[in-house]
Amino acid sequence: MIDIYSRYIVGAHVHAHEAGILAVEMMKEIFGVHGIPHVVHADRGTAMTSKTVAALLADLEVVRSHSRPRVSNDNPFSEALFKTLKFAPVFPERFGSLGDARAFMAEFVDGYNHHHRHTGIGLHTPADVHYGLAGAKATERTAALAAARARNPERFNTNHDPKILTLPNQAWINQPTPEKEAA
Repeated sequence: MIDIYSRYIVGAHVHAHEAGILAVEMMKEIFGVHGIPHVVHADRGTAMTSKTVAALLADLEVVRSHSRPRVSNDNPFSEALFKTLKFAPVFPERFGSLGDARAFMAEFVDGYNHHHRHTGIGLHTPADVHYGLAGAKATERTAALAAARARNPERFNTNHDPKILTLPNQAWINQPTPEKEAA
């Protein structure tokens, strides 16, 4: 499960099979640590469309959002995460055991959250954005770039930071449309 704004993996469980009750366990654990979100977006897998997950989210007044049937790119944030995972040079052909898979995921999640830099979040790490550290780091980058420009003006053709270093204002999947006021 990821926070789509920061790309921070808030939780990852590895099981031998998927089930609604396991998804509920994961959500309760994650919500206990990170708080209850306003919206949970998921694919249409059996665990995420189960009555147990629906009941939990309804009880917590969390809006459920689902990808359209057979449309894999309805959740680009998760798809990007899975691609990063599967194309990692250390991703094995097979795991020797469930324990090996869990150990791999724990190490991957730590590296992804704390060391992997994303172009979609200004080349920050998910942890820096999730925990509110990105603003200070962006200020440090701006100062470092300004100092580099002053030392070597011939190497730069602009006086402003590259656009890629800008943090987005918000991130959405299935953004709700504003309701029109009655006339």
